[in-house]
Amino acid sequence: MPLGLLALAMGGFGIGLTEFVIMGLLPEVASDFGVTEAEAGWLITGYALSVVVGALVVTALVTRFPRKNVLISLMGLFIAGNLISALSGSYEVMMLGRVVAALCHGAFFGIGAVVAASLVSPEKKAGAIAMMFAGLTAANVLGVPFGTLLGQSYGWRSAFWAISVIGIVALIGIVALVPGATDAEAPGSLRSELGAFRRVQVWLSIAITVLGYGGMFGAFTYIAFTLTDVSGFSSSSVPWLLILFGVGLFVGNYLGGKAADRNLTVTLLVLLAVLTVVLVFFASTAESQVATVVSLFLMGAFGFATVPGLQMRVMSFANDAPTMASGANIAAFNLGNALGAWIGGVAITAGLGYTSPIWAGAAITLTGLFVLVFAARLNRASEQLSGRLDRRPVPNRT
Repeated sequence: MPLGLLALAMGGFGIGLTEFVIMGLLPEVASDFGVTEAEAGWLITGYALSVVVGALVVTALVTRFPRKNVLISLMGLFIAGNLISALSGSYEVMMLGRVVAALCHGAFFGIGAVVAASLVSPEKKAGAIAMMFAGLTAANVLGVPFGTLLGQSYGWRSAFWAISVIGIVALIGIVALVPGATDAEAPGSLRSELGAFRRVQVWLSIAITVLGYGGMFGAFTYIAFTLTDVSGFSSSSVPWLLILFGVGLFVGNYLGGKAADRNLTVTLLVLLAVLTVVLVFFASTAESQVATVVSLFLMGAFGFATVPGLQMRVMSFANDAPTMASGANIAAFNLGNALGAWIGGVAITAGLGYTSPIWAGAAITLTGLFVLVFAARLNRASEQLSGRLDRRPVPNRT
């Protein structure tokens, strides 16, 4: 395994911690700045929206620069954002730090996925992308308990100091371990990168990401209410159950990357179909604590197992100009998060209960599966037509 992948995973780990750690620190942050917890929650929302902006705008601005240099600059931006948060004396400055850190998130994962794929042979590309995302899944497992522990022991700012140190380690790793040879291909111009969006399969891949991943996240957004009000778990059990969910993410990410390298389309079809079944089973059996524990693990595993394949699919259809398409797909993951959370919230507001977001998630994921089936058939028909045209005899003009 190329050591550069470890450096990228470390960067992903730090960025993931920044995203998730705040969730366990909201009470302390709200108290320190004299704001309500709802207002403190905007530190999460502001981060998410900035990820989408960074994935599109920042990526567009840096496409003409060598990718390794861009990754180094993005880690510098990440460190600066967390230092601003650690040193912030007001809510507004804290929000600024969150936005600055978030701007590198989407671009880092989008460009990092392209770099990770370039470090290995073609048959191992999805596995390399999964390795980079392994840092994010580890952060999902450790982020909330890590932040809560530090916040309760040494104050909430200590978490951001620690993440800044992790960012510095990742920066050193990228400088030392990501080879300059990954930039052997000339950086693409913005025009050529945007040209990839003229391809129908790129847009279909983005739609599959929004729907396929959004369904799982929509179910997860309100999971604490499901666990306590439907399954009957105590509030103190929720963090441990979320760690179990995070373990599922880690396992699924690894196995999903391996499977996608063997057969990308079949892997995604199977994963989205099984994820739909898991969500239906979860919603149907949420009153059972045993079934809930099993469903929570499986939802994380099959939900995140799609991530390497979804990222690889959009890159494969934009293989000559993958940077912007890869960044757009990172934005699509976050749009899926927002879509799933919004639909789940609408379902709860309509009085359908705390299992309704899971039912809604199953419907969203099933829609993503239908889009994937359509996209696969369209691609197969296009390949068959191309094959027939290639075999057509050339007229004799002599």
